[in-house]
Amino acid sequence: MADVANVPAVQNGPLNEKAPLENVVPTAGSTPKVPSRSESVVSFKSTAEDVQLATTNGPAGSSNQAEAGAEKKQEEGAWQPPVGVWQKIITKPTQDSRPPPQPVLSAEQEAKYTAVFTDVSSWETIPATTAKNAPQSAIQDYERMWLTRECILRYLRATKWKTADALKRLESTMSWRREYGADTFTADYISPENETGKQLVLGYDRETRPILYLNPGNQNTKMSDRQIHHLCFMLDRTIDMMPPGQESACLLINFKSSSNSTLPSVAQSRAVLNILQNHSPERLGKALITETPWYVTTFFKLISGFIDPVTKEKMKFNEDLTQYVPVEQLWADRGGDLKFTYDHSLYWPSLNDECNKRRAAYKKRWEDGGKRIGEFEAYLRGGNHESLQQVLEKSGIDTSASKHSLEVTAQVARLSLDNRRE
Repeated sequence: MADVANVPAVQNGPLNEKAPLENVVPTAGSTPKVPSRSESVVSFKSTAEDVQLATTNGPAGSSNQAEAGAEKKQEEGAWQPPVGVWQKIITKPTQDSRPPPQPVLSAEQEAKYTAVFTDVSSWETIPATTAKNAPQSAIQDYERMWLTRECILRYLRATKWKTADALKRLESTMSWRREYGADTFTADYISPENETGKQLVLGYDRETRPILYLNPGNQNTKMSDRQIHHLCFMLDRTIDMMPPGQESACLLINFKSSSNSTLPSVAQSRAVLNILQNHSPERLGKALITETPWYVTTFFKLISGFIDPVTKEKMKFNEDLTQYVPVEQLWADRGGDLKFTYDHSLYWPSLNDECNKRRAAYKKRWEDGGKRIGEFEAYLRGGNHESLQQVLEKSGIDTSASKHSLEVTAQVARLSLDNRRE
């Protein structure tokens, strides 16, 4: 899943005919397509007056002022539990939630990062599609922005630190996103899929991972390309909501009120795993799966052989969710204290407006930092971290004269690794 960029937005339309169906990401019961953060998402067309009108009519209206006050506190400082019924997104983790420490790299791992960084820094074109011998086309700014230091490290970890494999998969993902149109889907196009709240980005776990709720029991559409696009869109929005220092997401999958007919097929599930494991590696932090009837258990056994062992370790079945999520930010419907009711007219613009704002800020920081491959994600997400350009300026390295010098590029890579802490 890529990070913030300016790419053409596509309101609707079928999948790229050349994109194989197995390169599709399903949910338990539906499946959407991966829009990157590099995309410029068109938000749901809703005015402040519309939102106010919706909140002042009916039971939810009585808590409108309290909700507005809680939102203001979220913007100003530490997250505060809402008073009354909550119907929008949550923008911050709880104050006592902490991201896990970043792994310390060995000298060998640092050398492998430097090798991959040096190689991708020289890329001027990449294949336009994933087809064998596909024509090359120029790499775009939003694709360069996706190649952060952490992105490169994620692909190295996913390939067991095999540099050739990491390079191959990085290029493959970039070509796949082009071919699949993963950066072109808008909020207006996806909106009908989420009218029943079958997927929700809501709150954070104890390690500051944004939570994506998957509720297959709320399925509201027939199987289509747009279902596949929907999950991908929501996965990218979940990444948009990551705070500095966090790289992974928490999935809460609940099969309450679901039926056998809402489950994806084995082929669709394999396609989802292909995207999650091959094109979004190291993005899954936890998958907490609850209320599983017998046919769901059977289903997971059927697809078990296709699930990577590392992914399996992150899957927890029917456990107490409060072990992983603070009760203040865990939906009451899942055993927490957060009184949340889904209203599409409120939630959908709330989610997309916040993500648009974050994407724009991310892109602006990347531009201000000199549009560098290997940029720090903590800096791009607004954390207390210098940009890579600032680190280079302090070091006295002149990168302007020898843009593609291997020696200079290797020095840049080493400096990025020496400054990995926020």
